Amino acid sequence: MFEFDPAASHVMPAHFGPRQYEPGSSGWYRDVTALSLPYVTDADRLAAYLPEPFEVADEPLVTVFFAQNREVDWLAGHGYNMIGVNASVVYNGPTERLAGTFALVMWENLADPILSGRELQGIPKIYADIDDLTIDDGRWSGGATHFGHSIVDVTVADLREATPDEIETGQREQAAADNPMGWRHLPSVGGPGAAISEPTTFPSENIFTEVWIGTGTVEWHHLTWEQNPTQFRIVNALADLPVLEQRPAIVTRGSTNLFIPERLTRVLR
Repeated sequence: MFEFDPAASHVMPAHFGPRQYEPGSSGWYRDVTALSLPYVTDADRLAAYLPEPFEVADEPLVTVFFAQNREVDWLAGHGYNMIGVNASVVYNGPTERLAGTFALVMWENLADPILSGRELQGIPKIYADIDDLTIDDGRWSGGATHFGHSIVDVTVADLREATPDEIETGQREQAAADNPMGWRHLPSVGGPGAAISEPTTFPSENIFTEVWIGTGTVEWHHLTWEQNPTQFRIVNALADLPVLEQRPAIVTRGSTNLFIPERLTRVLR
């Protein structure tokens, strides 16, 4: 009869044994091309989507990002695409105070990282069809659809290479708020209520080999229940957040590591 190993990590279906870690597996994403498009929104309206004890940062910044991930070690070299939305926040917990970002939602086009990210890290991942980035006459574009209906489109144009001073400033700002956070909510079987509901942080590190700065455009598409019955409320909420000021967009190429032994994924206190 199968018995759970309390010292191992099991994911569903757990009765086939704990997760296996092959010699070539690691947290490294060896080839990542990413678009990052930040904009300032209304603080009060953004706060409506932050569970306590998260608070909107001094500057109510929303960042939409597109990442094209290739050569992913833990996927044996396979890859996938994602589009996510982060909010700049401060976590004011009972014993901790952290400045960073809160993951509002993350769309991915592969089930494996969706399930592991939701169960193990508390990242609010859901599915969408996400084609590879396209580059046309200097314009970098990507988007997500579900059930054949568009969710969001992002475009970055007028790119130029970032200066050393801009790269240094960006790295310094990132280091000051390098705390990606989310909320792991697993509903009770049969509902209502939650079996688990807790804030998490899931650190990572990025190595950039190329950095460009440009002008970004984010276009959300309002949807009906008939068009996207499981996600329309999420898409419409984000579409209704006003864009008060579009900030410069950033395009990067490099690599990302999701496993940092000295800063593991954990529950916030």
